[in-house]
Amino acid sequence: MSHLDELESNSIYLLREAYHAFERPAMLWSMGKDSNALLWLAKKAFCGNIPFPIVHIDTTYEFPEMLEFRSWARDHYGFDLVVWINEEARARGIGYETTDPVTVTHELKTVALQQTLAHHKYDALITGIRRDEDSTRAKERAFSPRTADFEWDYKDQPPEFWNHFTTEVGPGEHVRVQPLLDWTEMDIWRYLDQEKVPLPGMYFSRNGKRFRSIGCMPISKPVDSNATTIDDIIEELKVTRISERAGRAQDHHERNAMQKLRAKGFM
Repeated sequence: MSHLDELESNSIYLLREAYHAFERPAMLWSMGKDSNALLWLAKKAFCGNIPFPIVHIDTTYEFPEMLEFRSWARDHYGFDLVVWINEEARARGIGYETTDPVTVTHELKTVALQQTLAHHKYDALITGIRRDEDSTRAKERAFSPRTADFEWDYKDQPPEFWNHFTTEVGPGEHVRVQPLLDWTEMDIWRYLDQEKVPLPGMYFSRNGKRFRSIGCMPISKPVDSNATTIDDIIEELKVTRISERAGRAQDHHERNAMQKLRAKGFM
């Protein structure tokens, strides 16, 4: 069994465990490379039929090309798509034009996700985060509990010996299920190439620029790159010294910004 086969097998196992353990699981989908790999794994895990809702938290600052991909993927895969916008925050004028990126991220992503959970009563959220993306995410577990206030105690994570996972939740609580936690950015690209997973075109070079990580338009910046194929991207990653999320402004707005965001429930 190859390295990618082992990663795939473990991710499928975690997806099936989550579906069995929780009454109302849902999967978060950003339309980026990691969440598209996760979508593909979910399709494989359940014989082509994704049995839980796919949730996109729409900040209203999405790239038009990503919204086009969202519509295409929904029709292509045939999943149940739930789109949620924090309309109350937008009505208060929360946005990148008036507010710092950490506050905008909290209001338009985290609070929007809280609203989604409260409305739909999801007890598990399947996410596409990886440990190698950020030092704070490295502290996560495969099944990571969140309180009713959406808080994550990164200093007190439950052990997962012998695949015993946290699956019990109290009122208003939920568990983050993270099947890609052990994958690296290179693993993701090799898997996407192996499986021929559909992706937004923004990941590939246009006029000497491409997006390595895609978020909201005002805070996502492309990197210099001539990579027009996945093979090109893999070769580029072997020598780059630029961090994957270097172009995401909310990560760098203040010291420990990501840790503060994730403690409050950010993805």
